[in-house]
Amino acid sequence: MKAFYNDIEPFACEWSRNLVAAGRVPAGDVVERSIVDLKQEDLHGYVSAHFFSVILGWPLALRMAGWPDDRPVWTGSCPCQSFSNAGKQRGFDDERHLWPDWFRLIRECHPPVVFGEQVDSPLGREWLDAVFADLEGEDYACGAAVLPAAGIGAPHGRHRIYFVAFA
Repeated sequence: MKAFYNDIEPFACEWSRNLVAAGRVPAGDVVERSIVDLKQEDLHGYVSAHFFSVILGWPLALRMAGWPDDRPVWTGSCPCQSFSNAGKQRGFDDERHLWPDWFRLIRECHPPVVFGEQVDSPLGREWLDAVFADLEGEDYACGAAVLPAAGIGAPHGRHRIYFVAFA
């Protein structure tokens, strides 16, 4: 059983390969390609898939929470710059808005569980509404919570929206 890890940043992919090699996260393949170019066939044979994986925070958190490595799950933290109050706030019109590409893969592969997150902002909440509409249209039950980074010991608030969807 292998995991699929995906990001476009070379440094993040190298970091991810090191974490996989060290056994800190489930064994798997790190694929350095844009999600725009991924196809359903690229995901065949993987028990889990982690998109926009950066430094593999999702698979590490799942493992720490007791989620078995062989339990199917998809995770992703879509780029937040277009939905952040700190950015240009171009939202759905920003080329970095990659939910449609991730959702295409979710719709085609229909994983049993999907976890994700986004910045908590007015645009981020609009994004979540669109994400839930898409997922619920594919028969997923969805829930979300806003959690601050301070909740796990960081010296700042940095609120994020975390969501889960069950098929």
